[in-house]
Amino acid sequence: MTTEDNVELQWEEWQAANDTEPYLNIEDEILRQKIIKDLSFVSAMDVKEYVLYQKWCEIQEKYPTIMVENGLDGPEKYLVDDEVDTKRKFLDNVRNNIWIPKSPEDYMKLKPVLEFTDDSGEESIIGVDKTTSAKEIKRSNLPEKWNALRTLIHTQKNNSNIGRNLNFIVKDSITEKYLGVTCISSDFLDLTPRDKAIGWERKKKTQGHMINYTAIASTIVPVQPFGYNAVGGKLLALLCLSDDVQSLWKKKYGDVLVGVTTTSLYGKAKENHLSQYDRLTHWKNMGFSAGSVGFEPSRETLNLIKEWLRKHHTRKYFEWWCAKKGSGQPYKRDHKNRSLAFVYGKLNIPNNLVRANHQRGIYFSKLYDNSFDFLRGDITEDKLIKSFDTSYDALTTIWKEKYLMKRLTSMTEKGRLSEEVLFYDDLIYLTWDETKAKYLTQVGR
Repeated sequence: MTTEDNVELQWEEWQAANDTEPYLNIEDEILRQKIIKDLSFVSAMDVKEYVLYQKWCEIQEKYPTIMVENGLDGPEKYLVDDEVDTKRKFLDNVRNNIWIPKSPEDYMKLKPVLEFTDDSGEESIIGVDKTTSAKEIKRSNLPEKWNALRTLIHTQKNNSNIGRNLNFIVKDSITEKYLGVTCISSDFLDLTPRDKAIGWERKKKTQGHMINYTAIASTIVPVQPFGYNAVGGKLLALLCLSDDVQSLWKKKYGDVLVGVTTTSLYGKAKENHLSQYDRLTHWKNMGFSAGSVGFEPSRETLNLIKEWLRKHHTRKYFEWWCAKKGSGQPYKRDHKNRSLAFVYGKLNIPNNLVRANHQRGIYFSKLYDNSFDFLRGDITEDKLIKSFDTSYDALTTIWKEKYLMKRLTSMTEKGRLSEEVLFYDDLIYLTWDETKAKYLTQVGR
């Protein structure tokens, strides 16, 4: 059955199941004003403030609270959950397993490895002990730990990626403590500077499926103070190129990984334009994206938008929010942004409230000397020539000798070594104004 036939069958089944479900009757102008109010609030922020605001909203939605009167102490916020103690203990356990150095010498003793957080029951421990059983892996809650770390150790929003995803917890194999998280995902389809460097035509990427031979390191997030004191982001970026990442990509998806893309968080929005990837061995700066940041309405307004779509443009709502490919992925790429753009157009939302210019730095690592030739289709896979040693030892040695020692020496001499562990679980209990006052200067760490 073709994808189109399958979608038509899903459409018929969906209509039958939803035929009697009542529509929420919201007037166009009321919805329009709600959208304008939300977007006016966030579009007045600069990039860093908007990043922090999205993080605050994410944590508030993921960990809802209630206000409870405590006598003379006044009201306090508590988690809303049937298993509050279990959730609190889980977050505390994650926080307590963050690697914290006792002295500057501890950084040089680190032996970083990747722990694959797949929850399908497959072998998940990489580079440590590969005898762990599937039952033991499931008990370890690796995906939940990855999500808790990804959500609470960095101010950038934890967005899930559609398509291929390999999530890793980076840890020290000696202490078993966390150094950060990474995610290797389906690559961006269009990045002009990268595509120009490769000599890539869109038809070759899509119909030729060559985009499947590259990936994007969509998450490279170190814990603190490891990231700040030891340029930990550079280590994580190097480990995204490791043998284990390449072999797992091949094993799970059947395609040899010949290159990895990543983008900086701020790009030209940053004062000096530099990121942790600039001048990083094996990563090349390709220039800047031509993209922009899209402002999002509140979750409440988004739900109203979806209801409005379901009533007035039912087929589009179904294709964007309900239909699935045979793989289980959404039928339409970027379905949320597509639906928002459509509704904004129909309701005449002012363009200046919708998007703001926000270019990001683009970086690419060639895992083979002739990766570009392969991606253009000029050579076959058996002709690929490996570019560099991608073992843990080799990549970790680059980080220690070229970046870590210089950084530690400089920070020690200046007395600037940090002892601060950033774990944003207190945002569960803070208002937006309290969050902004406390953490706006920490955005990006």
